[in-house]
Amino acid sequence: MFGLAFLPSARSANAPLSLPTAINRTARFRALSQRTAKAYCQSYLNVMPDQAKLVLGTAQKLFDNGFADLARANLSTDLVKQVLAIQTQVNALHDLVARSPSKEQVGLVNAQANNVLTLADGTTQALESLSKNASLKLVNLAGRQRMLSQRLAKNYFLLAANFSQSAIRDQLKVDANAFKQALATLKAAPISTVAIRNEMELGESQWIFFESAIARRPDADGLGAVATTSERLLEVMNNLTGHYDDALRDILG
Repeated sequence: MFGLAFLPSARSANAPLSLPTAINRTARFRALSQRTAKAYCQSYLNVMPDQAKLVLGTAQKLFDNGFADLARANLSTDLVKQVLAIQTQVNALHDLVARSPSKEQVGLVNAQANNVLTLADGTTQALESLSKNASLKLVNLAGRQRMLSQRLAKNYFLLAANFSQSAIRDQLKVDANAFKQALATLKAAPISTVAIRNEMELGESQWIFFESAIARRPDADGLGAVATTSERLLEVMNNLTGHYDDALRDILG
């Protein structure tokens, strides 16, 4: 189950990359950065270590797949440079997670993951600005939900690892509110399909489970619940982003 999230669709396997899918891919880098840091801290805490190892391996493959997909996109020279800059930072992140986890190393991985997040977010915004169709923001917004699910879980684990409590708790509150607001925005969006509505309903229910998990004390049971529910929520949000990607590709031709 945990290795299935983010798998590309057959529809995008050989065709030139559309703008909605390019946005989906760079937006996915944001989530993968936080997912990598989450799994590395999870490994340090020895919480479901086999799952953490699988998630780290899957994230690395999905980074590679994303860069391969973007090579099929018709990007400007400036955007190509931005993607290459992300790739450089991702390579540095891979080097860090290859080392045995320690508290110091967790801090380094977290900082580098945030570097990747910043660059990927900037590139996603730049891609979205290429079209005047305001509906493209739905791919970006749904894609950001993937990142928020992983950053929330990562920060929960960082609290358990005794990192800066106040700053992390503040970020948890901000991200939880942002996630709920985005759910409401997506639900009210004019673009909708049966697949989008079904996935949205599932996402709302999975968010309830995840929100309950991150409200628990970071003891063994709480850590295990967050590890599990964060992956389930991620999978649903990835499916939802894919449905918006499909819908926008049909609209934009």
